Amino acid sequence: MQETLSIGRLKWLLRILLIWIAAIFGRLIWLQVFKHDELLRLAQQQQQKHIEVPAMRGSILDRDGQPLAKSLPAQSICVNPQHIPDAGVAADLLAGILGMDRGALYHRIQSAKARGSGFLWIKRKVEDSEAERVRRLNLEWVEFRNEMRRFYPRGELASHVVGSTGIVDDDVAERGNAGIEQQYDEELAGRSGLAQVYTDVKQNAYDSVVTRKPDPGEDVTLSIDSNLQYVAERELDKTIQTSGAKTGSIVALNPNTGDVLVMANYPRFDPNGPPTGGEVPGARSNLAITTPFEPGSVFKVITLTAALETIKYKPETIIPCGSSLKVYDRVIKDEHPHGAMSMADVLAHSSNVGAVMIGQKVGERALYSYQRKFGFGQKTGIELPGESAGLLKHVEDWSATTIDFTSFGHEVAVTSLQLALAGAAIANGGMLVKPRLVLATQKPGQPAQHYAPDPPTRIIAPETAIQMRGMMEGVVLRGTAKGFANLKGYTSAGKTGTAQIFDLKSHVYTHRYNASFLGFAPVENPQIVIIVTLEGTDGGEAGFGAPVAAPVFREVATAALRMLDVPKDLPDTPVSALLEPAPATISATGQQAVSSVTPPPVQVDEPALTGTSTPSSDGNLDRRHFFAAAANGAKNAHDPGGPPPGRTGVQLAR
Repeated sequence: MQETLSIGRLKWLLRILLIWIAAIFGRLIWLQVFKHDELLRLAQQQQQKHIEVPAMRGSILDRDGQPLAKSLPAQSICVNPQHIPDAGVAADLLAGILGMDRGALYHRIQSAKARGSGFLWIKRKVEDSEAERVRRLNLEWVEFRNEMRRFYPRGELASHVVGSTGIVDDDVAERGNAGIEQQYDEELAGRSGLAQVYTDVKQNAYDSVVTRKPDPGEDVTLSIDSNLQYVAERELDKTIQTSGAKTGSIVALNPNTGDVLVMANYPRFDPNGPPTGGEVPGARSNLAITTPFEPGSVFKVITLTAALETIKYKPETIIPCGSSLKVYDRVIKDEHPHGAMSMADVLAHSSNVGAVMIGQKVGERALYSYQRKFGFGQKTGIELPGESAGLLKHVEDWSATTIDFTSFGHEVAVTSLQLALAGAAIANGGMLVKPRLVLATQKPGQPAQHYAPDPPTRIIAPETAIQMRGMMEGVVLRGTAKGFANLKGYTSAGKTGTAQIFDLKSHVYTHRYNASFLGFAPVENPQIVIIVTLEGTDGGEAGFGAPVAAPVFREVATAALRMLDVPKDLPDTPVSALLEPAPATISATGQQAVSSVTPPPVQVDEPALTGTSTPSSDGNLDRRHFFAAAANGAKNAHDPGGPPPGRTGVQLAR
């Protein structure tokens, strides 16, 4: 039977329909089977996104558990540039509320749109009021994210030790960029978590699932004593203002454990904010460990220690000091020449000529060896970034004059921390300790991990340390620090230092000084070692180490001994005050000295040679005579020492 035309057309329509159905079926197989994974990925990109969940950054605590740095909740604002209809309008709205530069924000949005980016931070960790004002605009392309903001409750206090944090580029988490925040960044930061966020067609989040929980960071407990740190910073600030110094630092530590109780610097900064244009240059530099300087006469302690051990000098050994000493084309002299004097008096009166003569007897290699033993020319290993090793030339590189000038603290550069550790070695009986700044770390919910002090290294004999303690006590009782470093109720010992600053442009020594004082107390059983350094002091003798740096030591040491509850080893009232009224004295700074901190006069048996004294075998002659005078009610005690020496000739080191 012949097909009709309509039946033929129907068959062709059926064939086309079958082909169409087969094509659709084939397409479905292609999409559902062969392209399944890719299409699923694309769908998830549109409907889901993964974001980092920042971990709670660990806190930084002082030795008493008080927070120096902690993290608080904060909100950050971000956008999807591809969904912003008009970049100019967006920049106008957001810049006005958030206090941002409109032109810079517009450029960032346009750049993100051009490169096809779907995410852009607008401002991180905004104030609550700013976040609320932006939220009221009800902008579909604005997103708020919860983050953590670093907060420093004590502001500038110990800011160089604690450090600061910042966000690099568009990284989610804060990273430490100075101090402990940088050195222990990994431990403090913990590990960020991950969250899967579901969004609607307008990319608004409607649900989220945490796929990996964040792992909080560890708390770090420091050896810093916040109360003592405050006292040190206060005294440093006052002295900077009165001395004309440009910068300064104070380090105080326990001589037996190396625990750093204070590390103060001037100028300081507030880590709660980023650097600003008005910030003082160098304000974020930890001068106590990063900036070496010529120590001046403080370094004579190393020279005399080497003499006690290598050439068997004794504190009473006579040094034939002249008024000056010519070293090639340069003259080293003392402003107040004493003639022949004992080695103890060389230190007490800070004789440059005497130190040079002692250094020459010790010899280059032995002197260099002891400078290295005390840790100079090498890093201390403190748990802070950016530490300098200072400058100590190898003995093979010494010039013909290096032994002379390094004997009293020139042609060598040291850090404040290095000097403090050298003083600790004298104070603790001859052991070089490693500084300890971190006492413990603790993960949330776990026991604290405490860090024991590193084993110390013996560098000098105990008897040498005892002799040096006695000679350094003489500096306070009858030498350059007399009336400036005496403590009420405690014995103290130390060494002044004043080094003229060398002008690299004019190649001459200026009348500005690096003034310093290294001291410890009590003398018999030292519990605190303090180094005070001030750079750029002026005003003649008023800028020397004794009138400028030593009183800072006195105030900080007094506070430290009180806070540490150290028993007093002297009566509060000097013997001289009990016997007769002590006349008021005027210091080199023009201020009236407090009579209660002036040591009592002592009776010393003077040898025939002028300016010499005969210390007792244990180096405690002055204190023994003090107690003897107190017991006997002596009225004719006198002070054998002369006035503090003045500024020297070519190079000052006092």
